[in-house]
Amino acid sequence: MFVVAINQLLWITFAPITGSAASYYGVSDLSIGLLSMSFMIVYIVVSIPASWMIDTYGIRVAVGIGAALTGIFGLLRGLLAADYSFVLIAQIGIAIGQPFILNAVTTVAARWFPIQERATAAGLGTLAMYLGIVAALVLTPYLTIQSQISGMLLTFGIVSIVAAVVFFAFVKERPPTAPCPPDQEGRSLVFDGLKESLRIRDFVLLLLIFFVGLGVFNAVTTWIEDIVRPRGFSIIQAGNTGGLMIIGGIIGAVVIPLLSDHYRKRTPYLLLAVIGATLGLIGVTFTTNYWLLLVSAFVFGFFLLSAGPVGFQYGAEVTYPTPEGTSNGLLLLMGQISGIAFILGMDSFKSPETGSMTLPLIVLVGLMVLALIFCTRLREATTLTRENTKWTSD
Repeated sequence: MFVVAINQLLWITFAPITGSAASYYGVSDLSIGLLSMSFMIVYIVVSIPASWMIDTYGIRVAVGIGAALTGIFGLLRGLLAADYSFVLIAQIGIAIGQPFILNAVTTVAARWFPIQERATAAGLGTLAMYLGIVAALVLTPYLTIQSQISGMLLTFGIVSIVAAVVFFAFVKERPPTAPCPPDQEGRSLVFDGLKESLRIRDFVLLLLIFFVGLGVFNAVTTWIEDIVRPRGFSIIQAGNTGGLMIIGGIIGAVVIPLLSDHYRKRTPYLLLAVIGATLGLIGVTFTTNYWLLLVSAFVFGFFLLSAGPVGFQYGAEVTYPTPEGTSNGLLLLMGQISGIAFILGMDSFKSPETGSMTLPLIVLVGLMVLALIFCTRLREATTLTRENTKWTSD
């Protein structure tokens, strides 16, 4: 969780200070957006190989690669913070490590937890993502004001190398006592599982839902300052808005998966999440009142980000025996592809006069409504094959 959080902190560092960073480096807002978008571009290339490494060589080796890349390039980014080109190269190095870390969330849940606790465990892994993001959104503006961009990046770099050292010092491959019998851990080969999972109707629908939901999240998070700046909000207010959005997601990522595990249902909570997130996004799109903006951001984050761990676990269940790293990686991959498209689209269609992003945000609301329709078509996993605990739909 520590490594996940730091990796995500490094990803979204520049989002709340887009304008200031553009002035500091003498580049455009889109060039600063590229520092975040590089993670999505790299993920498309590295995701499947990373999932194969996770499923073949295990947590300590595969996630260790991601932790090492995060620590080394995070520190280099801080040491070379004055040059945009070096910062971009360091971002790409960190980005290569991201899928080795994020794609392992459901693998860790399956290896260390019994079936009735896995959505909650996946929720904790996803919670770490949100903690890293909220730390970046809230701390970056304050650190930038106190010690300039170079000092802020060096501070984050030191923390990233500490996270890598902690990982290698303490992480173990398996628990002393397995949470389930060995025959219940069996999974297909990664590429066989990849082909089989894409033949499953409900998983394809889930991929479409993640394409929209995660893409919207990546785009809104990346452009949070550009979204609120035309309405007169400061970088501190932009950071607070983004931070409260993630705080809502943190709470949602704990509460909703717990309810999902307790009632042994996935699809009703996915549907609820998309409805709530759509309403929150409408508020973020139109409000000019700061407190209403904060409330809307909280609601948007609470519901949208709570869908992540439930969706990951649902995907692992409906694609069994596809390896968890593969199903998890495919879902994240969809969000990276859409994130790139949505980020570029929002920048292209913002108002040339005022910089307002209201029009592209309205388009995102429409896509969320489409995802809601997809959610209504999902079927509950009726039986968890080869597991002691059988979950049946009412």
